[in-house]
Amino acid sequence: MSSDTAAPLLTTPLNALHRELGARMVPFAGYDMPVQYPAGVMAEHQHTRGAAGLFDVSHMGQIRLDGPDAAAALESLVPVDVVGLKPGQQRYALFTNEAGGILDDLMIVRPADADRAAFGDLLLVVNAACKEADLAHLQQHIGTRCTVTALPERALLALQGPQAVDALATLNPVVTELRFMQGRAATLAGAACFVPRSGYTGEDGFEVSVPAEQAEHLARTLLADARVQPIGLGARDTLRLEAGLCLYGHDIDTSSSPLEAALQWAIQKVRRPGGERAGGYPGADRIAREFTDGTTRKRVGLVGQERAPVREGATLHDAQGQVIGRVTSGTLGPTVNQPVAMGWLQAEHTALGTVVHADVRGKRLPMTVTAMPFAPHRYVR
Repeated sequence: MSSDTAAPLLTTPLNALHRELGARMVPFAGYDMPVQYPAGVMAEHQHTRGAAGLFDVSHMGQIRLDGPDAAAALESLVPVDVVGLKPGQQRYALFTNEAGGILDDLMIVRPADADRAAFGDLLLVVNAACKEADLAHLQQHIGTRCTVTALPERALLALQGPQAVDALATLNPVVTELRFMQGRAATLAGAACFVPRSGYTGEDGFEVSVPAEQAEHLARTLLADARVQPIGLGARDTLRLEAGLCLYGHDIDTSSSPLEAALQWAIQKVRRPGGERAGGYPGADRIAREFTDGTTRKRVGLVGQERAPVREGATLHDAQGQVIGRVTSGTLGPTVNQPVAMGWLQAEHTALGTVVHADVRGKRLPMTVTAMPFAPHRYVR
């Protein structure tokens, strides 16, 4: 496609701030986004692990559902327990298709009763590249059962790291009352925000939904704290990979089921075969069968035995040289100081400790199947 017919990149409310801070900007999911700042990916990664990093994730989609049937309606599209969500509780979820593949992964939170008028009976955060399709999916399948409203007028900032809670508490100490996967309304720097204690780094932290017109003021207020530095997409990727967290479109996609992706932990007992509200969502028959019979392939963690990083797309081979899988994400982990990757392997090769060989420019590099996360999670529960 020629440049004069390509759609112009969208921008987040922090675009001018990123440029002021010297960010290197790249296209990502249709947006002009910061991949790194002058300090560089390694420094940004380590700062997040040691202090607090501020991420602009306003490209992601925010959607609210309203109505007395909203939870049951949403449960008809995901294999997780939505009806049982307590007020103020958040849950990781998956949209599945009729074949049992993953359309997107998302976060669902049920705001407390006092917060529902402002933030909905349910508040969803979906991936940027999938948000239009997710919105259409919701409207098509449950739009007659509840009101489905996109929230483009809200931005999303993530504050992550062991000092995130102290930095955010200087704006409103109520955030210290939250535990991992809990959320509540809170006023921050004069803005009416919704603040879940969650994130995509494996660290403690928060994902703050803020009115778009107040996002830059909130970001500048946070960055005025010496503990907080801006972090780009590059470090966001290395952090989430060390934490063993999937990137949609890479580690999981429409061809992979939740059990193949080792995400069965996200399907609560009440929604599993034999559970009180088992099934009733797209692809439920396949997923129920896999709970009983297992899968022929699986997402695994891999650690390189040599120093060279193994990137996405590298094929994985057994000792006889046969292709048995491929790498879906890979980097040299800045915290763990060794090559780490995620990939898909045939089920018979997924036992912990199994050695496989990644093809990197014609050279076979040994990797060991390893439990995830690679860097310990430090959530506050």
